[in-house]
Amino acid sequence: MPITEGAPAHGSPSHLLPPSWKRQISFWLEEDTPSFDYGGFVVGESPAEARLLAKSRGIIAGVPFFDEVFRQLGCTVEWHVQEGDEVGAEKGAKQHCATVKGPVRCVLLGERVALNTLARCSGIATKSHSLLRLLRSAGYKNTLAGTRKTTPGFRLVEKYGMIVGGCDPHRQDLSTMTMLKDNHIWACGGSIGTAVAAAKAAAGFAVKVEVECQSEAEANQAIEAGADVVMLDNFSPEEMKKSAKSLKDRWGRGREARALIEVSGGLTEDNVEGYVCEDVDVISSSSIHQGVKHVDFSLKIVPKKKQGKVGNGEDVAV
Repeated sequence: MPITEGAPAHGSPSHLLPPSWKRQISFWLEEDTPSFDYGGFVVGESPAEARLLAKSRGIIAGVPFFDEVFRQLGCTVEWHVQEGDEVGAEKGAKQHCATVKGPVRCVLLGERVALNTLARCSGIATKSHSLLRLLRSAGYKNTLAGTRKTTPGFRLVEKYGMIVGGCDPHRQDLSTMTMLKDNHIWACGGSIGTAVAAAKAAAGFAVKVEVECQSEAEANQAIEAGADVVMLDNFSPEEMKKSAKSLKDRWGRGREARALIEVSGGLTEDNVEGYVCEDVDVISSSSIHQGVKHVDFSLKIVPKKKQGKVGNGEDVAV
């Protein structure tokens, strides 16, 4: 079933990727083979066909990265599923998702880089969509977002996985939005007003300012100072609901609201339902991208006699 929330409901997530992303693929390939390709020497350059097999259930994400790995190595990829599709639906089955063709040593050069990227990106998309579905089932109608707790050098892929899963990726980096956390406030002598004023003076009208708040009183100070978003951080469900209602009553709802209310702090599938509240605009959680289980893929070279056949299950496990 296609994902119909977030960016996937309006177009292809691949169209969001910046012009620079393909350079990252080159760095990954250089890292994986910094000098001699001994395994490639063994197999040579005869034409080969390989099948991408999904061995566990999940949502497939990371197709552009997988494609670019093999493009840079002179190979072609033909997909038999679409990005955002659920694959590996049957337990124990090996679903044939794509076919890679090219010189055998080049297929093997790209194998691990492509699989690692696809597996993690798909795992994030799967986890993101799972938590989103749970919240929708619990009646939450607003935004589920990730966090900036991403892996240096791999952020683009991880944020992309959240987007394919139908979630909001949150801020991309320190330049995208000003997030004033407790350390920023303490470094300003404990004054939320001083910190917000400095942030707005530096970033101008185009960059939103968010303040991490430990209490309703801090949230009121932040909104009064001009914050665009206040984060109720590590509140209990009861405290959060009471504070969110009080803030909305004071500062407005919908288009009249002075600020958005975000809730975060240790939220997972085990406890997030307790935070479902119509007064919360954004629920953010690192659980959709940190420590997620990867979707299991393998890439198998097809013996000459079986090449050109598309199938599922044991007939493709070579």
